Amino acid sequence: MGPVSTQKMRAGEIDIDAALVRRLVARRFPAWAGLPVTRLRSSGTENAMFRLGTGLVVRLPRHPGAVADVTHERDWLPRLGPGLPVAAPEPVGSGEPDDGFPWPWSVYRWLDGGNPVAGAVEEPEQLAKELGSFVAALRRTATADAPEGYRGGPLGGQDASAREALAQLAGEIDTAGATTRWERALAAPAHAGPPVWAHGDLSPGNVLVTAEGRLSAVIDFGCAGVGDPAVDLIVAWNLLPAPVRGVFRDTVGADDAEWARGRGWALSIALVQLPYYRRTNPVLAENARHTIGEVLAESG
Repeated sequence: MGPVSTQKMRAGEIDIDAALVRRLVARRFPAWAGLPVTRLRSSGTENAMFRLGTGLVVRLPRHPGAVADVTHERDWLPRLGPGLPVAAPEPVGSGEPDDGFPWPWSVYRWLDGGNPVAGAVEEPEQLAKELGSFVAALRRTATADAPEGYRGGPLGGQDASAREALAQLAGEIDTAGATTRWERALAAPAHAGPPVWAHGDLSPGNVLVTAEGRLSAVIDFGCAGVGDPAVDLIVAWNLLPAPVRGVFRDTVGADDAEWARGRGWALSIALVQLPYYRRTNPVLAENARHTIGEVLAESG
């Protein structure tokens, strides 16, 4: 899962360590009080994760902006998970503010697997098919009463932040090429169909694969919701190598306009992440560089 990211990356982050988690678990779930607690290696920015025994994981928000995701996942994962072709997190315990920790937190069942590495995917064609099947299945999920996705709106909503990031990255990346590709994505036709479910943050850190490179689970549904599903195409550039992108696209069934918006989402997210996490989260910054490079390498 990458290195443990304990450096503060956002305003309002609080210190979370194994001793705190032990106290919280002991008070809320006495039956689990004797289980060992180990912080997990993760490049995640929103939550701290600790393995509890061998079959559980504790997930706690790191800053105020991540708190709403706790109840969001509790409400929606039990409805989304059963319809997906791979495992998703299964909440099994709801923790509440206590013992110096001010926010709700959750316990999930442990999911085996490791994060794939962009540029070193072991079974790229198979993974492309499996990720495409995941995205397609999520899109088929009923949308009644569903919340709007964190990135469910039009791509144009990213324009100001993308252009600010481009200015910050002058001299570090090919900003002229990135600007051309960004404006090309903005010109793509908007999503014309009904809103559908999307994960919203389909990045390498939220994908788990087996030792053989097969997709085993997708985690972190805090951004999930309905809207333009093009955002879930970002994985084509932040993880999958160019030769299998067509396999992923065909499995999802994306048309030209959606594919162009998906490329724009991948580029804009990476542009913003690179200067923001350059010093505080080198794993995310490196993946942002990779994604920008993959988008720049495409001529279409």
